[in-house]
Amino acid sequence: MRINKLLSNFGYCSRKEANRIIEENRINVNGSLCVPGQWVEESDIILFDNKPIQRKEKIYIALNKPVGVTCTTSKEVQDNIIDFINYPEYIFPVGRLDKESQGLILLTNDGDWASEILEAEKGHEKEYIVTVNKPFDDAFLKAMAEGVGILGVKTRPCAAKRISEATFNIILTQGLNKQIRRMSGAFGYTVIRLERIRIMNIRIDGISIGKWRHLTADEVTVTRKEAECI
Repeated sequence: MRINKLLSNFGYCSRKEANRIIEENRINVNGSLCVPGQWVEESDIILFDNKPIQRKEKIYIALNKPVGVTCTTSKEVQDNIIDFINYPEYIFPVGRLDKESQGLILLTNDGDWASEILEAEKGHEKEYIVTVNKPFDDAFLKAMAEGVGILGVKTRPCAAKRISEATFNIILTQGLNKQIRRMSGAFGYTVIRLERIRIMNIRIDGISIGKWRHLTADEVTVTRKEAECI
């Protein structure tokens, strides 16, 4: 397999971040510096910062992200999610939730699991509660559910229902950049509060804003089964 996949499988970094680590000359394979995309075997002698790599225990976390935290592993970015959670082992966010939004974000060191969840074509559900800047009518919800033209494409049909005169629940099966904000904006509405409350079978219930918990073994198993079935 490629070195990126192996490092991800072993829990050291995401496949994308592997390139940066390799370019920093921190990976050595059988006595030679590794190159990006290099093919390796688990039987090879692979050193990370001059230490043999070994499989790390898999970590699965659900965080209730507050507004103001950016979902990036780049330590150069102020208020990045890695500094915020301050977890002692390497983890990375699964996907993103924009800085102005709050709610459920998953973090892990399991690259394969993250990839399964992020595969857009599989249509994994993500549920949100959204408040806009003014009351809306039923035609707005119907139009949101049927699909909206943004970013040069029409969004997938989705489920949307009213909670109050200016708040609604929406379940998406794709993750375009700032999708809900753009969809709402197409009809003249501005999102003033956006909270993600569910990703697949994992809910935010019981997690206070800014707090996190480890996923249960059952939750991880169910996400894998859903990823295989969809």
